[in-house]
Amino acid sequence: MDRLIVPTEEIEEAAKKLRAGDRILLSGTIYTARDAAHKRIFQLLDEGKPLPFDLKGACIYYAGPTPAPAHLPIGSCGPTTSSRMDVFTPRLLDLGLKCMIGKGGRSPEVVQAIQRNEAVYLCAIGGAGALAAQCVRSLEVIAFEDLGCESVKRLQVENFPLITAIDCRGGSLFEA
Repeated sequence: MDRLIVPTEEIEEAAKKLRAGDRILLSGTIYTARDAAHKRIFQLLDEGKPLPFDLKGACIYYAGPTPAPAHLPIGSCGPTTSSRMDVFTPRLLDLGLKCMIGKGGRSPEVVQAIQRNEAVYLCAIGGAGALAAQCVRSLEVIAFEDLGCESVKRLQVENFPLITAIDCRGGSLFEA
């Protein structure tokens, strides 16, 4: 099966067309955020303060990349278990988030929020962080630098191989 090429700038439209099982190559801007970053993002939301990036149409990768070797923009950057972010996800989706990347299943509340917001959940290959790192062209820490590997980073990726795990109609690889 061929992979669909999806620029992140078109993720809102692509999310409406992707179906569970579709394989894609994602290129463009994505943001890393794990548990600690999500807690801080929620604190900012609760305080009415600006976020480090615009959620509208954004793509969050649940990853905490390791430090970069001298000749690369990033170290290993494999996916984190997504269910750890489930408590945060419905609100972020309701605020405009369109795409999440991680590994593992999601709660029924997250699946409902994905459907309600015509979003998509993509899975990366767990245990292949060095392979994922080869798709990263640049990295910039944009928030919460004190969190180290869990800081929010803006990544530019090219042809990042992913699979559509939960689509905007509720189709799920985890239910098949």
